Amino acid sequence: MRPAIQILVTVLLALSVSQARCDVYSWIDENGIRHFSNVSSPYDKTATQIPESVSSTIDKSNFTVIKVFDGDTVQVQGEDLEFRIRMVAIDTPETGGSKKKGQPYSQQAKKFLEQLIQGKKVRLKQYGTGGYNRILAEIFSQDVNINLAMVRQGLAEVYRGNLPKTLDPAPYRKAEADARRRRAGIWSQGKAYKSPKTWRKENPW
Repeated sequence: MRPAIQILVTVLLALSVSQARCDVYSWIDENGIRHFSNVSSPYDKTATQIPESVSSTIDKSNFTVIKVFDGDTVQVQGEDLEFRIRMVAIDTPETGGSKKKGQPYSQQAKKFLEQLIQGKKVRLKQYGTGGYNRILAEIFSQDVNINLAMVRQGLAEVYRGNLPKTLDPAPYRKAEADARRRRAGIWSQGKAYKSPKTWRKENPW
């Protein structure tokens, strides 16, 4: 992949208990997208697990959702940080781009997520970093698991790939099975339904 623009900002997180500090890096790529990680590696490097000390600070803090990109990716702000979250354990229909038509229900998924959390305070339970060095996390709003809500609504499937070992997939699989039975959202398409994972393979960027 193309290297990130050489804009690197070191952010120090104050830990509430020990007052110890740990370096966290944020950089902006050539598309103007801000990325957040504990490592300063460009996109062609493997993402590294965020240190436990930083993870505990993120998990204990409240963040405001300032932008919803699609049904499973948002931008949050708080604790003097601004970074992107890839909602763990779920996969929503791809929205496409300027030259590609999105999948059915992609806009419905985005709008539903906006209704749930746009501009609201949320709590994160993070599971390290994934592709593009985005933080993988469950998002909670007033103790409601938003990731799980997307699956229950029939607007997301359980992610068809490796899941973090510390995440319990059972509630997600149960919610998907129930949504399938009700033919809710994406499942109303029957045999015409195509997994986002399959769609991405057939429509490379």
